Amino acid sequence: MNKGTLDGRTFIDKRPKYINDRMRVGDAEFDFIVSGKSGNGIVLVVADRKLRVSFLEPIYQVSIPAVHRAAAQIKQRYPEWQTGTTDNDLLFAQHQKLEREIRIRIFFCHPYHSWEKGTIENTNGEIRQDLPKGSDVSKYQRSFFQKLEKKLNDRFMKCLRYRTPNEALGNHRHTKKTPRTSEGKKKSSF
Repeated sequence: MNKGTLDGRTFIDKRPKYINDRMRVGDAEFDFIVSGKSGNGIVLVVADRKLRVSFLEPIYQVSIPAVHRAAAQIKQRYPEWQTGTTDNDLLFAQHQKLEREIRIRIFFCHPYHSWEKGTIENTNGEIRQDLPKGSDVSKYQRSFFQKLEKKLNDRFMKCLRYRTPNEALGNHRHTKKTPRTSEGKKKSSF
């Protein structure tokens, strides 16, 4: 594979309907927040389509292997991650390798169709309130991004019945561990 191309992409129109309909936890969208022209570094942002929970990982030395390491770090904190929809950034030139490394399936938006990944675009808009366009990511410590991630995930959201993404994720994880009732069905409160 040529390092500068995105060979073998699966486009969003091949994405299963249950992902489009936000029917399960683990289907995410991901993107980068990029430093301004005179800055260095990027932030990998991953947001779950159903629960809206977000994960941020700063990348100070930008490279494809660094992106893969950041995605692996997010996968450790978000083991539910099964699929991801993203744009056509050349940092995903080795997307098939990334799929194998962190065991997810990647779908690509059509070029210049950022609206096809609206969850992450909205999340990036929220992030830009604290990290304005033109900011130099390398000037911010990891603790800043941890606090920003917490802030994003502690927002009450109408689409989550006025719960926070952290509450929704915690509820999902608790429900997964809840023993089955006598009828053989899991109790669910979401």
